[in-house]
Amino acid sequence: MWVPATIAAATFQVGRNALQRGVMGTSGPWGATLVRFLFGLPFSMVFVLVALPFAPGAQPDWSGGFWVPAVAGAASQVLATAALLGAMHRCGLALGTALQQSSLPLTALAGLVIYHERLSGGAWAGVAVATAGLTMLSWPDPRQVRHSRTGVALGLLSGLLFGLALNAFRHAALALDSREPIFAALVTVAVVQAMQTVALVLFLVWRDPAALWEVLRRWRPSLGAGLCGACASAGWFVALALAPAAPVRALGIIEAPIAALAGHRLFRETVNLRQMAAGVAICAGVALTALF
Repeated sequence: MWVPATIAAATFQVGRNALQRGVMGTSGPWGATLVRFLFGLPFSMVFVLVALPFAPGAQPDWSGGFWVPAVAGAASQVLATAALLGAMHRCGLALGTALQQSSLPLTALAGLVIYHERLSGGAWAGVAVATAGLTMLSWPDPRQVRHSRTGVALGLLSGLLFGLALNAFRHAALALDSREPIFAALVTVAVVQAMQTVALVLFLVWRDPAALWEVLRRWRPSLGAGLCGACASAGWFVALALAPAAPVRALGIIEAPIAALAGHRLFRETVNLRQMAAGVAICAGVALTALF
């Protein structure tokens, strides 16, 4: 079940990123980041209520084993989202999304170092091949070196932070209730988004009230980003509750070709031969990682 959950999450995530990018022009990166959590929270709470009757034996454990990774993952995801939006603003939707996929090797390494989750030799080979493809894909255009360097740095930073967040969320959900993993995943989404919403609202009240007002003023178009974000988060968390973070993130690279198509259709971004070759390498790496 983690496979269709991951594919759905990747698809909704591209939609959310595209909608957030449109909001960023008027509310800035932090305001656009808030959109994901503020307008996604009501939908996440609805998902919990819908799932509740299907988990009669749920007994959530609200101990530190849940709260420590949940808080760490929430903070990492907020910073990762802001970095990703900055990358997309500087180097385009497709390239920014591809750079974020550096979370694949970083997720595998974080899972090994922090949580001692081991992968097979074939899976590590897949991670290496996919990483090579991502490197080829993200190599900056010499004509836009100045802007690309900043975008590449932000994209790689978002990958690192997303890798840390994925591992943290997996272990938060497992600590909450390992007997009802899907219900625990949905509850974890709602709790994490509530923390992120409160933190970002307080930050914007302090640093940029105008951006907060702009987010609230544009609530109608932001609802779409919130719904896509809630569906994406639910898919990721459910997949993470059912499988280790590295293969989930590997399959999630399907987001890259979806983003390339969306960038071409929505923002008239082009994809060259080098990027297409990199896409083939990425697909091969994903197949190796998922199969082994």
